[in-house]
Amino acid sequence: MEEQKIIELYFARKEQAIRETEAGYGKLCYGIAYRILGNREDAEECVNDTYAALWRAIPPEKPQNFKAYICKVTRNLALKKAEYLHREKRSAGLLVSFEELEGVLCDGGISPETGDEELGRAIGRFLKTEKEEARKVFVRRYFFFDSIGEIGKRYGFSDSKVKNMLLRTRKRLQAFLRKEGFDL
Repeated sequence: MEEQKIIELYFARKEQAIRETEAGYGKLCYGIAYRILGNREDAEECVNDTYAALWRAIPPEKPQNFKAYICKVTRNLALKKAEYLHREKRSAGLLVSFEELEGVLCDGGISPETGDEELGRAIGRFLKTEKEEARKVFVRRYFFFDSIGEIGKRYGFSDSKVKNMLLRTRKRLQAFLRKEGFDL
């Protein structure tokens, strides 16, 4: 079913909206949650929480891109659950992804005066300037938390090419953020 039709079902408060969301996006949501949580049961619970969150948010929210919206909701819920489950022992893949980005944000991160939303918008602007190939690899690594091997397999790249692409993109991102006035 088309995204707009599913959104219309949410606005009409029809339970079919959840069934259609599950049919169209359930595997995608599960994949995101599983890569973050690394546990089948936790991932399934997170996907169910995603459906409940969508039911509560739509309406009044009317996402322009439903697929991106549902991915963001699933990712955020999975990250919160991972933090709760693993206060001190985070998933290895998740930790590696965060450590890679810490290097861009100069170990201490962005200054406290800078809001997360402002940083997110800046990263979005940066990604729009990147070539499609580099942008896709970056998003797969740092939004979906794909491993280097998964990204390579998806796009037909060697692991070393993926690592090099990510390294160069992180360096360009750091330069972009500095140019934008972020205190790194």
